[in-house]
Amino acid sequence: MNDEKIASKIKQGDERTIDAVIQKYSKLLWSIASGVLKSVASEQDVEECVADAFIKLWQEPDKFDPSRGNLKLWLCMVTRSRALDKYREVVRREELPIDDEILARSLDLEDKVLADERRKLLLLAMASLNEQDRDIIIRRYERDQKPTEIAAALGLPVKQVKNRLYRSKQRLHDVILKQNGGIR
Repeated sequence: MNDEKIASKIKQGDERTIDAVIQKYSKLLWSIASGVLKSVASEQDVEECVADAFIKLWQEPDKFDPSRGNLKLWLCMVTRSRALDKYREVVRREELPIDDEILARSLDLEDKVLADERRKLLLLAMASLNEQDRDIIIRRYERDQKPTEIAAALGLPVKQVKNRLYRSKQRLHDVILKQNGGIR
């Protein structure tokens, strides 16, 4: 089921859909909240942050707009935001100084989780390209070569390299959209 259908069913109050979302994303959201809170908060605080993300989706389904991004990333951002709020609340309550290093490490962990998800999507999309198109994309965006340099290295006309870059980016975009359930 794609994110648009999920959003529609949740707006209709379909409890099975929210249960499926909870089942699918609980571990990911738990890792994000615990990464932010691991040094200052209890397991109950982590659980509360994860639950708050699902409650927000259930009670305010219009806040999630499938046309602006996918559900997984939206839930991750809601959880991260709630965990940061909880972090500040716990620190204030216990009158502990905020340890910037701990907070930075926690945020870095979450950024790595999200980056890993984006990387997986990109690798799957890259696998859909033929070898020469993959090589052109890698040379352009990984090695930062100009189309003229790529053309010279591969013995192709510059116009053909530019056309292949354009078509390959379109293909990557389409494949990633398909993997995200058609959400732009």
